[in-house]
Amino acid sequence: MNLSLSGKNALVGGSSKGIGKATAIALAQLGANVTLMSRNAAMLAQTLEELERQSSHQQHNFLVVDYLDRADLHQKVSGLLMLKPIHILINNTGGPAGGPIVEATADQFLAAYENHLLCNHLLAQLLIPVMKKEGYGRIINIISTSVKTPLDNLGVSNTTRSAVASWAKTLANEVAPFGITVNNVLPGFAVTDRLMEVLEGGAQRKGIELEKEIKAAESTIPMGRFGTAAEVAAAAAFLASPAASYITGINLPVDGGRTRTL
Repeated sequence: MNLSLSGKNALVGGSSKGIGKATAIALAQLGANVTLMSRNAAMLAQTLEELERQSSHQQHNFLVVDYLDRADLHQKVSGLLMLKPIHILINNTGGPAGGPIVEATADQFLAAYENHLLCNHLLAQLLIPVMKKEGYGRIINIISTSVKTPLDNLGVSNTTRSAVASWAKTLANEVAPFGITVNNVLPGFAVTDRLMEVLEGGAQRKGIELEKEIKAAESTIPMGRFGTAAEVAAAAAFLASPAASYITGINLPVDGGRTRTL
């Protein structure tokens, strides 16, 4: 099985922490040259030091980018492409704030769509011509199991994540003739800052201790525990590899069996 990413260049969104960081680490372990991308320069610099370098030929760097400024995102990624091609794109962005959908404002929906769907689309449009030329392309979107089963009190997130999943499936069919794959990884309850924010919000709404909310969440998982960011990252890294060349347009849950649909 060919899992080597030696000679391949990856661009990883939201890679200063959480699943994005874990995915960057996993790609580097497979030999990829990784460009990290997020808003926090200090955290990016720290992550950069943690990336494996198997030889002097394996080089990593980072871009400081705020997805709320798409013009800046366009400029910086265009500049990166003048220096090297990108073969692997990991679209990963922190989820919108929780809350009942009936209370969500139009501005919240618009902000979420711009931060997720439109930035993903912008990056894909920039990178796909390069992937076609290079003869290798992997676009992997880190979204959520909510595209299969909407999650309570995450109305804006459920709506936005589903839009990204449908966009990805459409894109997958369009670029498949060029050997470019587009897939979605759907994390379940993985231990991240985002998960703890959601659980803390749930505990506050119910007026219970956080520990009780955590136990209740764990009880919904057949494996009986939360996943790790590294376990989600492993799925993304496999989809980025040559071994996954005939897999495209799928939603891959990484959730310990929690999602009750096929």
